[in-house]
Amino acid sequence: MAGLAHRLLALLSAAGRAYGLRTRRRRHLWRAFRSRRKVQAVKDRSGTIRPRDILCFMAVRNEMLRLPHFLDHHRSLGVDHFLIVDNDSTDGTRDFLAAQPDVSLWHTPSSYKQARFGLDWVTWLQIRHGHGHWTLTLDADELLIYPYWQTRPLPALTAWLDDQGLAAMGAMMLDLYPEGPLSAAEIASGGNPLSVLRWFDAGNYGVQLQPRMGNLWIQGGPRARMFFAKDPRRAPSLNKIPLVRWNRRFAYANSTHALLPPRLNRVYATDGSEQISGLLLHTKFLPEIIAKSAEEKARKEHFANSALYDDYYDSVTRDPVLWCPESEALGSWRRLEALGLMSRGGWI
Repeated sequence: MAGLAHRLLALLSAAGRAYGLRTRRRRHLWRAFRSRRKVQAVKDRSGTIRPRDILCFMAVRNEMLRLPHFLDHHRSLGVDHFLIVDNDSTDGTRDFLAAQPDVSLWHTPSSYKQARFGLDWVTWLQIRHGHGHWTLTLDADELLIYPYWQTRPLPALTAWLDDQGLAAMGAMMLDLYPEGPLSAAEIASGGNPLSVLRWFDAGNYGVQLQPRMGNLWIQGGPRARMFFAKDPRRAPSLNKIPLVRWNRRFAYANSTHALLPPRLNRVYATDGSEQISGLLLHTKFLPEIIAKSAEEKARKEHFANSALYDDYYDSVTRDPVLWCPESEALGSWRRLEALGLMSRGGWI
């Protein structure tokens, strides 16, 4: 009798958790629908999107330094159309994006933080334009790579994922940094950040399974080592699920770290084998981050409890050296796979 009662309680708990997550997903979708009036079209070319096109969604603010290379990199992978919300840029970002023939652009002056850190705006565009498409959801300082990425474009990858019955692919964010101080990693506007951000932490990563939503939670890398050594639980999370065959009923729950419905978070194997995964090469640590950190500390738009990250912003403004003797130079994807940072899974 006690065993039956225990199983009944477990079933009721699971049902309550599932109901809570469904309610949360519907709330996110409703927020996205309401946000539609806060984004105004600057150049809407979405009418050119074809049924099998691979789409990229993002929100940006003052990313002119990175955007030309970001677009070229993902075009070369096979992205057909970019749908972007500009959050009141002042550095020429909006004019540049409006001139790109494969970009549809919207603008909003509204609060990034109050829009669930841009997710309300992006989710609205995904509802409108992403349904049925393979989609990438990225930040401008992220460059997707995956096994065979230099020889097999995204359509080959997504076709294989379809054949395997996989609706999403996970990717760990890999922080890249220069050998010297951050201020020394100068590139021209539109230049390749990987020409100066050539180093990464090969180890020191911890992985946990989040039981509520079933997603992985990865922390570590240079930011945990340098800025959060005293309290590593506050270090930024590195797990993301950027590549998804989208449905208008889907919603990201927390940046692109987790998805609803929660079954989409199973981007890892549970039978002892490996499931395919990629990497997001994180180009955050260019010299502009020094001034941007001071700005974002004042704006308080990037964290739910921004005051907790004041020390982090202050540390970045002091122009640190993230390199250490254990740092490894960025090489081939096969080396990254050998280090356990990405996986081919069954794709051969």
